[in-house]
Amino acid sequence: MPLGGTTLHPEDRLPVIQKPKTKTKGRSSKKLLTFLFIFFVTLLCVLFFQSSLSKITVVEVHGQELLTPEVVAQSAAVKPGDHFFSVSSKQIEEQVMGLKMVQSAEVTKHFPGVIHIEVKEYPKVAYQLGDGNQPEAILADGSIVPVSSQVNFVMDKPILTGWSGAEAMKTKLCQTLASVPESYLTDISEIKPDPTESYPDRIKMYTRSQFEVITTVGYLPEKLKYLDTYIANLKENKINTGVLKLLEADTHAPFDNDAGKNASSKDAAPKDGKTDKKTTSGTATPPPDPKKDPAKDTGKTQKPSGKETTRN
Repeated sequence: MPLGGTTLHPEDRLPVIQKPKTKTKGRSSKKLLTFLFIFFVTLLCVLFFQSSLSKITVVEVHGQELLTPEVVAQSAAVKPGDHFFSVSSKQIEEQVMGLKMVQSAEVTKHFPGVIHIEVKEYPKVAYQLGDGNQPEAILADGSIVPVSSQVNFVMDKPILTGWSGAEAMKTKLCQTLASVPESYLTDISEIKPDPTESYPDRIKMYTRSQFEVITTVGYLPEKLKYLDTYIANLKENKINTGVLKLLEADTHAPFDNDAGKNASSKDAAPKDGKTDKKTTSGTATPPPDPKKDPAKDTGKTQKPSGKETTRN
């Protein structure tokens, strides 16, 4: 019994447990703030997409030579005023690649509102003369582009003649010309088709050094490597004109003067008969060794004998 005669009830000896405070007010404030945040973000998005910041302001086109910027931009199907985020760079690239003369395209987007298109066209590999003898450039994919008249225009590529009706082989030739170094083509002035039963893709090439070269589209990359050295060896032996057959076996023969053809004429050529697959009339000169650089050879097997035989 406690002192003083005071009686303590059991509940007076237990600590009082405080009731938890209600958080209704705090939760309501957080919900309100979240709602206001979403509202303002949505409002800003609406205002942004309705403003000029979300629209394309300029379409830049670079790298093209034969195509105009307007044609490239039209094929991209984008223009100033369109939504900046409505199209992807990849989608624009695919649309520009739809142009026949375009080899590749790279598109970059710069915020705000700038679309940059870098175009790479197929290279020019040859020329041809169109209506009215107007020069036309031929690209690696076979596309034909008119050449604007220029005072200083120079045909620095071979001229293709006589290819009407042989478009598939002409396209293959253009692809082959694009695959070889330009230095191999500096002496070639003209290329025309000359198919035979043995060689459906046979061609004739005329050089600025007064030689006629017979080969095929398929052999062209391999044979062009040694053409300059082959001609140089002939000239060292005082042979300045003639017909070179660069087929399975490389041979040389003089022009046929008996048929009334001038040795310097581009159209002059020996009569092949049925021997075009291996040799021509006249003394055959040893071909350059394809496994050896002709420039480093001793010349014992590269120089022609200089002897000629008459036709039978």
